[in-house]
Amino acid sequence: TTPHTETSQYENIVYMPCTAENDFFPDIDNMPRADIVYFCSPNNPTGAAATKEQLEKLVKVCKERGSILVFDAAYAPFIRTEGVPKSIFEIDGAREVAIECNSFSKYAGFTGVRLGWTVVPDELTFADGTLVRDDFNRVMSTAFNGASNIVQGGGLACLDDEGLAEIDTLITYYLENAQLLKDAMESIGYDVYGGNDAPYVFVKLPEGKSSWDTFSEMLEKAQVVTIPGAGFGPGGEGYLRLSAFASRDTIIEACARLKVAMAV
Repeated sequence: TTPHTETSQYENIVYMPCTAENDFFPDIDNMPRADIVYFCSPNNPTGAAATKEQLEKLVKVCKERGSILVFDAAYAPFIRTEGVPKSIFEIDGAREVAIECNSFSKYAGFTGVRLGWTVVPDELTFADGTLVRDDFNRVMSTAFNGASNIVQGGGLACLDDEGLAEIDTLITYYLENAQLLKDAMESIGYDVYGGNDAPYVFVKLPEGKSSWDTFSEMLEKAQVVTIPGAGFGPGGEGYLRLSAFASRDTIIEACARLKVAMAV
């Protein structure tokens, strides 16, 4: 089907607004039931990482409603805050309701190489008691021939002691970039979210300011490319996403340009 012309939203999909007003966590209790609930933490684009209490609530509601929770943990290694879960399976009862997907894209720069994994617990079943795992395996075996040996070799190298140490160093580097971006935008008067446990900084724009207009303004005045929040859906309007995935020199230069061109 085609999306609604005004909202860009599709029928039969429940959209869960996540904004500063609800701490970037959906009001799941007041959302209608859905067969599948998708949730990403740390989140792209908001940079928010859900707390243990928030994820416990999400698991509880999915369990009560018979919904399958698909938990996207692609940015999990960026979590540095003590007590913030890196996996949905840290939550009691999650194995009965959740599927977790992850990838080396953000861990180790495998974005173009494409290597990831999905965890479907044995405890997760359909209403008739059949295993979700079996259906998932049949679909994957039919539609996908598997990653090449070269790509799998790269993944194994990421998981040895040297690889894990390099990944940790790289993530620290990007988190430092995120802090520079966050500090720069706060210094010129913007409210800023994310950037602590994620590589993304979500900037709240002044009331009534269009994210696309601000994107164009920053591009023209500072020659800095950002991502307009509206590009992620209606809930992102009024925000800009900044990414820490760049060299330190590039981040420093971008911050200097933005401070000059975009002071509120």
